[in-house]
Amino acid sequence: MLDKVLNAKSVAIIGASKNKTKRGYQAIKTLLADGFEGEIYPVNPKEDKILGLTCYKDIMDIEGPVDLALITTPARTIPAILKRCGQKKVAGAVIIAGGFRELGDKGKELEQAVVKAAQENGIRFIGPNTSGMINLKTNMNLVGIQNAPLGNIALLCQSGNMALTLITEATIRKHEGFTYYVGVGNESDIKFHEYLEFFRNDPDTKVILMYVEGMSEGRKFLQEAYKTSIKKPIVLLKSGRSATGKRSAGSHTGSLAGVSEVAKAAYARAGIIVIENSDELFPVAETLSSQPAVKNNSIAILADGGGHATIAADLLSDYGINMPQLSDKTQAQLRAILPEAASVVNPVDVAGGTDADPSLFADCVKIIIKDPNVGGILVVGLFGGYGIRFDKSLAIGEEAAAHRFGAMVKKRNKPILVHSLYSSHESRALDLLRHYDIPVHDSLDISCKCVAALCQYGNYLKSYHAKTSFVFNWKAKAKREGDLIIETARREGRHVLLEHEAKSLIKLHGAQTDVGQVAKTEDEAWEIAKKISKNLVLKIVSPDILHKSDAGGVKLNLGSENEVRNGFRQIMENALAYNPKADIRGVLVSPMAQTGLEIIIGTKTDELFGPVIMYGLGGIMVEIMKDVTFWVLPISTASCRKMIEDTRSSVLLDGVRGQSGYDKKSLRKLIAICSELIESYPDIEEMDLNPVILYEQGLDVVDARIILKK
Repeated sequence: MLDKVLNAKSVAIIGASKNKTKRGYQAIKTLLADGFEGEIYPVNPKEDKILGLTCYKDIMDIEGPVDLALITTPARTIPAILKRCGQKKVAGAVIIAGGFRELGDKGKELEQAVVKAAQENGIRFIGPNTSGMINLKTNMNLVGIQNAPLGNIALLCQSGNMALTLITEATIRKHEGFTYYVGVGNESDIKFHEYLEFFRNDPDTKVILMYVEGMSEGRKFLQEAYKTSIKKPIVLLKSGRSATGKRSAGSHTGSLAGVSEVAKAAYARAGIIVIENSDELFPVAETLSSQPAVKNNSIAILADGGGHATIAADLLSDYGINMPQLSDKTQAQLRAILPEAASVVNPVDVAGGTDADPSLFADCVKIIIKDPNVGGILVVGLFGGYGIRFDKSLAIGEEAAAHRFGAMVKKRNKPILVHSLYSSHESRALDLLRHYDIPVHDSLDISCKCVAALCQYGNYLKSYHAKTSFVFNWKAKAKREGDLIIETARREGRHVLLEHEAKSLIKLHGAQTDVGQVAKTEDEAWEIAKKISKNLVLKIVSPDILHKSDAGGVKLNLGSENEVRNGFRQIMENALAYNPKADIRGVLVSPMAQTGLEIIIGTKTDELFGPVIMYGLGGIMVEIMKDVTFWVLPISTASCRKMIEDTRSSVLLDGVRGQSGYDKKSLRKLIAICSELIESYPDIEEMDLNPVILYEQGLDVVDARIILKK
């Protein structure tokens, strides 16, 4: 269905105008000037002709078929116009007007009316509150931006100014351009994930570039991104990280803004390259569209000065990129052509060896790129500027080197990127590099970010597994006993499982935990205690007391009969004092857990992505260190390993200072069980296992809380 919208062969301009300042005039003028390949139909009941084209009183008066309507009239007119478009069998619309949910309740109500009108009339629409869309391949420019360059990048953007910035940058760089630009606007109808599906199947699009302020269907977006990123890179900048930024984004698109830790992890897992600085956005997309990914996360630096080499090495190290030692053979070959003062380890510093003949750069690159330890090369320094800085005659050698660079990328399928202080100067050598799709930047930071993106994408392609998707197979592994536990709580009007119910549910799916037994009297408590050889813990059992410790409802390390009986009485007294109206079911009697490493595993329902899981150190450490990681569920056993490794504290699991390590296999299994539980029982809103005590062998879920959806 999106094909007729984004590849429309006929466009009606509703709200066409002779006023040169109006969008209804500018759109027609641009379509004519750019040579749009399809039909243009101005619609305005007050005009006969506009810019030489027949103007129709109503869209129903148009004789031929209409694929797309560009609606430039005020917000209040849109529902009625969509009804007329439906009668004409128009496939799609671009709704320019603002004044919808971004302005509050009245605007939201109007936006709902627009959506309803579109659905009832079978119309898909872009916007509202959009700058428009451009198909560069057919010259269908419904935005009015002049001289937008054709290329292989599809641009999805929720800011007209941001789109203008990116298109202007592409125009200035004169290297890469766009297949399409879509101003997504409020995303009221066509969603981000639908655009991904379209661009994934577009043969001319190599990279999808996105600026996002708000997104309405996060999980569907991740599902489509996961299918897309294995074929084409997705580069995304998400605004709204600060409180002020969120307010600004909210007032613009009316959608939830902000980049949470959940979102960062989810985007990375879906293969999306997340950008945090706007000046890196287009360079990264351009690089991914023109250079092969780095297959082994390893880069060699070739420099004509130590300062730039050192800074580049530091930046790449910060991105987690390896700078491997070059092989003995590579080093020997470099020594043979470079001065004695040159450094032939990685980074390689030519130490003046290129001063008299900059074509030597290509000789060095040829040697380095053949090294099996090297996945790509970053050239830093003066390349492209020798003929400017020293003598014009040196430009010939630089141009020869540029030609060879281009050939080597193609032959070795390894990327070459160039940082040059002379990037903004007129340089034939640098123009040649761009001709061969080799990125050139005057910013070392941006150059290194582009290298990092190639490495990140290469790492993703290497680790991709088709089964590690974001799709739930709801209730596939649910057990009847588990359903009964939840049904009992529902029948009693509870949305919280009691601790022993929660433990019974997780144990049913294979979790290592002692459920304990509920005692209603102190006599029962002692009878249970006598059967347990270890010290005991007593906990209040009440659906009205979630935080048991706050209510004085926990007693630890009890052994004797007197301790157990006194503990039972004190817990009951404390609970009643804490909440006299509490529904108290008794006291849970369980063995005390042994000493080990405390961790926490929790799940919740994220507003954007749905069920997610958190892992980190437990107890008070989760508050102090905040060393936790989030993943969108479901999660595979292999992903459990990566989730654990993503925390700074993961080194503790291997043991430190002579201590034994901990049972990572059991930990991975428990995380996978939590994922299985959420998939099995859709009624679960939140789950909190804290603490879980991890041992050298095995683990123990000491406390468990499960909250059901209301």
